[in-house]
Amino acid sequence: MPEICRFYGIIITMYIPDHNPPHFHIRYNDFHAIIDINTGKIKGEMPRQALRLVYDWLDLHKEELLTNWHNIESGNPVMPIKPLE
Repeated sequence: MPEICRFYGIIITMYIPDHNPPHFHIRYNDFHAIIDINTGKIKGEMPRQALRLVYDWLDLHKEELLTNWHNIESGNPVMPIKPLE
């Protein structure tokens, strides 16, 4: 599972291959969740402050996340995405 970004203790990954809809996995301490790239729907639990940071990051990098998802579907490597600063 390639790590595509890490910031403020939050680790963002995508599984290869994975099921639709396009999504990414987030880990923060003992918490784990999955976020749908298009809708922002979350499965799992995440502290509110960490989730707020992830949504800010998602808003900035949605197109890059979708490109990475299409790369996975095509068998190409995922690219790192700039962390939230």
